This record gives sequence, structure tokens and C-alpha cells, in this order.
Amino acid sequence: MSTDYRIAVDIGGTFVDAVELDMATGAFRFEKAPTTPAAPAEGVLDAVGRLRESLSDVSMFIHGTTLGLNAVLERRGAKTGIITNDGFRDIFLVGRGNVPDAHMYDFQYQRPESLVPRRRIAGVVGRLDYKGREITPLDEDGVLEAARLLVEDHGVEAIAVAYLFSFRNPAHEQRAAEIIRALYPQVKVSVSSDITREHREYERTSTTVLDAYIRPIFERYIDELRAALTSRDFKGRFAIMRSGGGAMSAQAAKTSPTQTVLSGPAGGLVGGALIAEILERPDLVTFDVGGTSLDVCLIEGTVPQVAHEAALENLPLLIPTYDIRTIGAGGGSIAAMEAGLLKVGPRSASAVPGPICYRRGGTEPTVTDAALVLGYMDPESFLGGRMTLDADGARAGIEAQIAGPLGLDETQAAARIYDVMVAKNIGAVRQLTVERGRDPADFSLLAFGGAGPLIAPLVAREMGLAECIVPLLPSGFSAWGMLGADIVDDFAQTDLTVLGQGDLSTVADKFKGMEAEAAASLEAQGVGAGDALMERQLELRYLGQEHALTLTVGATLDEADLTARFADAHRALYGHAMESPVQVLTTRVRGIGRTRKPTMVKADAPATSPAMPAPTATRPAYCFARREMVDFAVYARDTLPAFAAFHGPALVDEGTSVTVIHSDQAVEVNAYGHLVITQEGDAA
Repeated sequence: MSTDYRIAVDIGGTFVDAVELDMATGAFRFEKAPTTPAAPAEGVLDAVGRLRESLSDVSMFIHGTTLGLNAVLERRGAKTGIITNDGFRDIFLVGRGNVPDAHMYDFQYQRPESLVPRRRIAGVVGRLDYKGREITPLDEDGVLEAARLLVEDHGVEAIAVAYLFSFRNPAHEQRAAEIIRALYPQVKVSVSSDITREHREYERTSTTVLDAYIRPIFERYIDELRAALTSRDFKGRFAIMRSGGGAMSAQAAKTSPTQTVLSGPAGGLVGGALIAEILERPDLVTFDVGGTSLDVCLIEGTVPQVAHEAALENLPLLIPTYDIRTIGAGGGSIAAMEAGLLKVGPRSASAVPGPICYRRGGTEPTVTDAALVLGYMDPESFLGGRMTLDADGARAGIEAQIAGPLGLDETQAAARIYDVMVAKNIGAVRQLTVERGRDPADFSLLAFGGAGPLIAPLVAREMGLAECIVPLLPSGFSAWGMLGADIVDDFAQTDLTVLGQGDLSTVADKFKGMEAEAAASLEAQGVGAGDALMERQLELRYLGQEHALTLTVGATLDEADLTARFADAHRALYGHAMESPVQVLTTRVRGIGRTRKPTMVKADAPATSPAMPAPTATRPAYCFARREMVDFAVYARDTLPAFAAFHGPALVDEGTSVTVIHSDQAVEVNAYGHLVITQEGDAA
């Protein structure tokens, strides 16, 4: 028996997905369990338990979690305080003083209550200048008094330490942290210079506060899950997905939980990059539809696009993260009439109570209820028959709350719900393609998530995309992608060197220092020197600009080459280049510990086209090409041979998801078993 099994677990808004992979054969198994928001580890253990009781043969357990994200969204993080420079207590509260774009014209908009009220923010004497030189020594007695105030008078569980210009010189922050930890060892201390060494005091403070806010609950969760896995004989590597791709050891994640807050969708991007490389489709739009949201990202040249700043509840977060557009449009998105208009999302029925058809107390119709009414889902075979759906309840809910007010029958109303859903999905895809000067027709749409295959072929049809690809195991694809994640760590340092006005040797020295840190981090996470790879990047901007563009660079830095490459990148994105000097804003190093990737079994092309299996059933469903109910052939996914080809209307059912092919679409099963859906023209 093989002893190299890996298990990956992804927690979604409605279900927990668990995939077990045999690294020797490439065979995998998949299980789902309901998400348990009140006790997230329970859902994880339930899903894993359905795969196997003993984990003694599992060499790696890798986990993607939204625990930190949910703690911020639901305001249930740790009671947090801030220690900063005297006179700058209000940096976190004032922020940028801006109104979020979504509320630009809302004159009644009020900012949500701060994660840290002013009474829990203390200022301490001590200052550095913009070059990191000490102006005023740190008042160590002031640190003691600030810590006493926060812990004893206000009962904080975590303290964020963020001083001005600590990205240049962390000495004051590090000394303050030493004092706090010695005095109150039970209190979690997050230090900005340990988390990010980039400029912008508000963004750096916000990142540190978010780290402190989620650290206690994240550490408890990891310790609880590790203990539960150990009780099932697990002795392998325990890793957590990072928001910006790759994974980190669970121990490293405990010390840097902000790196995990957007790790849920990251596995799908890692899997998407593998698909792009294996299928030789370098340019993809990933289309991940789960229970609560749609996540869209561009993969260009087989590489997912990465950003270096994210936002949680309008709070900036300086971490590398995949450049994902997320909207509240998932299978659990609630459809409702508001001011005479039909809206779908962003409110979600989530796992509890869920859609009406789940029979868990949900009373508002959702996209999943609409899919059931439109005939796409078999109420008797959902989740492989483990869960029977209430089709009559879904129909009644749509009829009473949507069809009646619109003057339609329930089928037409369900189709309207889909129309609104698809329009929102198209908007998200256009943000990453058309609005960035890319032609959507040049991209393939990679559909996954439980509801992705239900909707993506229709989105591809409406947008004129080249094709829609539905991989094997679409509802567990994010978990599958995690199995191929490398161990990754990122380091960054604000620089501010102007090309032609400074010595690039200082930039090279920064790279060498960060590469040494990255190598030490990877080694501590079990990566051997032979498996470590370093990637260098520079963020460049025209002097005086606010935002920068990122270029990957080699070991040798040449000013003329950097200036020319930056001009080309600026021209490609904005349509012009400038004569202004170019400034190095940030130096970045990504340390990559390479791991074995999952294999995909490729079938040999047969001499003649294989025979199609007979449909398992035929049932009426709604065809958007004809805008009416027609008979759809139903195929079981696991019976479709490689290189088989067929036409719509058809439904491909695999228990945990259904792919909908409309009348004017055709399907080919490629050599790896993935469905490739293309447009044929007008419906017959």
C-alpha cells in the first residue's frame, strides 16, 4: 500500500471540501461535509473522516481557511489595543478619510465602528526620522505604562505595535515588544516591522491591527485542529494556504495569520496554473462559484496575477494576494424584490439556514433554488444521494416572492434570477479583461466550485469567450489545487532609490539580505536548500506617482534596461510613457520551496472516436439559447470516456456539481477527462 497520501481541505461558505490524493498513482477521492461556522474544526474533521479514519499514511495535510476573514467580517476577533508614537494615536481611526467607492453618493454613509476604539490606543514618546535615525529615544517607562493601561484597565488580549518609519529602523518597535512580552506573556503582540517593512503608516498600522485582532482565535483553531489530527495518527506535514499562493507551515501561519485571510480561493488559482500549463492554455479566467461568492482571477502566461495590497471591510492589508475580484454572487445568493427590481446577492443564505431546498429553515429563494426549478439539478441525487432537495419548497418560494410580484410563472422567474446572476458575473470578468485592455475572446474560462459549472457555460456564451473548461472534480477543485502548492514566503522592503540618482548596489544588497531571510524561513519549514528557489521583483513608479508597477528582475540590475522595461509596462497598461525619472519603490523577494505536484493521467488518443454512453436519463430543463424548457440528455460524468464528443442540450451530473450545456454548445472530453465546451452557433 502506498504511504504517500496527501489530504487537502477547503472551507467554503456552505460546504467543506476534502480531497485525498495518492501521490504514487495520481488517483484521488473526494468528500464534502456541511460547513460548521460556530465550530469550524468540526466540519473539517467530518469531511476528513469520510475519507479515512486513520491518518497514519498521510504525509501532508494542507488547509485553506477563511477563519481570519470571517473573524473580521463578523467582528468576533480578539479585544485589541494599539501602541504607537505619542501624538499619532489617531492614525488608525482617521485612515485616509475617504468614503468607499460603493458609498460615494450615499450622503448618509457612516463608517463602521472601529476594530479598536480610541480609548484602547496609547501613544508613547520616541521618534525616528524618515531615514530611520533616532530623534527622540524610546520612553521605556512609557511603554510599561501603556501596556499596563491596555491590559489591566481595558482587558486587551492582543496589542499591535506600530511606530512611524519602523520600516527603516525597527529598533523602537522591537524593544517595545520585548517589554510588553516580558510583562504580560499571555498577551499576543503583533509588531509592524515583523509583518511588513513597507511605507504608508496607515496601511502598515491597519495590517498590524488585523494581525493582532485575528491572531488569538487563529492560534486556538490551529492548535485544536492539530490535536484532533494527531489523535487520528497524523504525523506528516501540516500546512496552511497563503492568500498570495503557495503554502506555509501551520507553525509559521500562527505567527503570521494575516497571510491566510484570503487563502480560501488561493487553492483554485494554484490548480488553475497547473491546468494552464498542462493543457497549454496559458491565458485563463478562473471562475470559482461557491455557496456565497464568485471569485474571478486572470492567469496570463500560466501565472496568476498577484497584487500586494488587499482590503478587509475597507481596511487595507499589506500582504501579497492573488488579484481576485470577489462579488456576492454564489449558489446561496438570495434573490429578492427591492423597490420593484429583482436583486440577486450580495446577501447569502450561507450554510445556515441555506437555500429553501436544503430543508434547514431557509425561507428566501436563492440561485440554488432557481437551478432546481430550472431542471438543472436532480433533487434525489444531490451530493451523491446523501441529501434530498425540496423541489416543491423551492418552487413555492420563488413563486410567492419573485414570480408573483413580476407577473411571471415560477420557471420564468427562475430564469430571471439566472439573468441577473449572469449579468453580475459578466461584470466581474469584464473588470479583469476589458477594463485592463484585454480581449475576453483571447481567454478560456475555467469553471469550478460547486455552482461554477451550472453558470460558467452561459457566461462564456454571453461573452464570446474562446471556450469553457470544466476540470475533473470541479466542486473540490480548490482543494485539489492546494495539493500542488509550493512552500512560499514573501519579503519586502521600501527602498525609494531614483534610477540614475543613486547606487543600485544598495538595492542589490537589500535583495541579498531578504534572500537570506527567505532561505532561513524555508529551511525552518522543512525545505532543503536544493528545493529552494528565489524570485526577485522591483516595484517601480515615475517619481511623484502614488502607485507602482511590478517587474521581475534577475541577478544583475541595469538602470537603462529597468527604465525601458518600466516604460513598456506603463505604456501597455495606461497607453503612454513619460520622461520623468523612475523610482524604485519596493524591493521584493519570494522564496519558493518546490514540492511534488499532483499528476494527471493522460489517455492515449484512440484510432476512432469512442462511443458515447447512453444518457442515464432525459429530463426537461431550461435552455437559455431557446429561452424555453426542452429535453436535456443527462450523463454521469464518470461514464464519459476521453475524446468523447457530444452536443447540447445536455447535463453532466457528478453528484456534487452539474455542468449545463445549452442547445447551441458542443462538448469534447479531452485527454485528461476535462470537459471543453465551445459555441456552435444558433440553437437548433
